Order: sequence, then C-alpha cells, then structure tokens
Amino acid sequence: MTWPVPTRTWATADAARGQVSVQIWLGLHGRPARKRSDDAPPPRGAVLRVVLAHLPARRRPPAPLWLRWAGPGAPGPDLLWRADAHRFDLEHTLRFRTERLGWDRARPRTPAQMDRWTGIVLAAYAHLRLARPLVLDRRLPGEKRLPPAAPTPLRVQRGFGALVAALGTPASPPKPCGRSPGRPKGRRSAPAPRTPAVKAAA
Repeated sequence: MTWPVPTRTWATADAARGQVSVQIWLGLHGRPARKRSDDAPPPRGAVLRVVLAHLPARRRPPAPLWLRWAGPGAPGPDLLWRADAHRFDLEHTLRFRTERLGWDRARPRTPAQMDRWTGIVLAAYAHLRLARPLVLDRRLPGEKRLPPAAPTPLRVQRGFGALVAALGTPASPPKPCGRSPGRPKGRRSAPAPRTPAVKAAA
C-alpha cells in the first residue's frame, strides 16, 4: 500500500515522549455507509499519523498513532496529539465514577432525576480530589508509593471513611418515628411516569 504525499508535516520535541512527528492528509472522507437515507456526500476531514519516540512508562517505541479529524478548517497538529494523550485521563475518570462511585447504578425514572444524581456523583468526586492531602495513603500489596500530594482518587476513597469519622457531622442523630401507617385502604397509586429511551439514528 502506498500513501500519498502528506499535505503538511510537523515535528517537535517533548520532554516526556521525545521526538514527535505528525503527518497530515487533508480532504479525505470515510467510507460511506451502505444504507443511507439521504444522498448527501460524506463529510471530508483530515487524517493524522503521529509517531512518538517513546512513552514515559515503556521502553519499547510505540506503534504509530492514526487520528481522524472531522471538522471545518485544518487541524492543529500540536493540539490534536496532546488532546489524544489526555483522552486516557477522561476514560479513567469515567470508569472510576461508574465502577467506584456508582454513577450507572441509579435507576431514575425521569431525566431530571438522572441529572441530579450525576451532580451528586460529581460532588463526591470533587470531595475525593480535595481530600488528597488529608487522607493517608493505603496501598495494597504490590502498589507503588505515590507522592503525598498526588494520590489517586481510588486510594483517597480507601481512607475517606476514617476522615469522615474524624470530622464528624453537624446533623442530629435520626429520631425514630414509629411504624409508618402505609397506604390508605382503597387508594391506588398512579402508574409511574416513563421516559422513552434515546436511540441512535440508523
């Protein structure tokens, strides 16, 4: 397979990844879908090939990275390859909020309830970030020691319970109210509101 001459080439030196070279091909489009409801031409964009000398935690040189830009104008090579490097930060953050903070465990019935639950999860994550210098690092066997000012949110969560117990709470203890009378006899609840699921367009 032969590649056409790149429209633009760019290179720089990075402190953590060594020499970085980027090749850009403009005016390319993806393969159109077999079943299309309209006859509009596929959007054109750019294809980038990023070559890094090495990665911070690996000795072997990484494979070339292929990126696609689908937007107006020519992409900035320096911005795109750095944005893709930060993509892993976003993926790990979303995974932590889903697996550890239970973002997907709620079963709301309305979009407003899901928005409120999302705000609660984000507030909990912000508390973990703010509590980093106040929580002792509880490492599992085989984990590396991290600087005191930069523990991961997972390690902060391990020791967050001890911090909450030491801080206390301004709320009063719960008071027993006896047994609830329950639903009045002969009364029936209305059906729960249902929100249709959002489906991807075909």
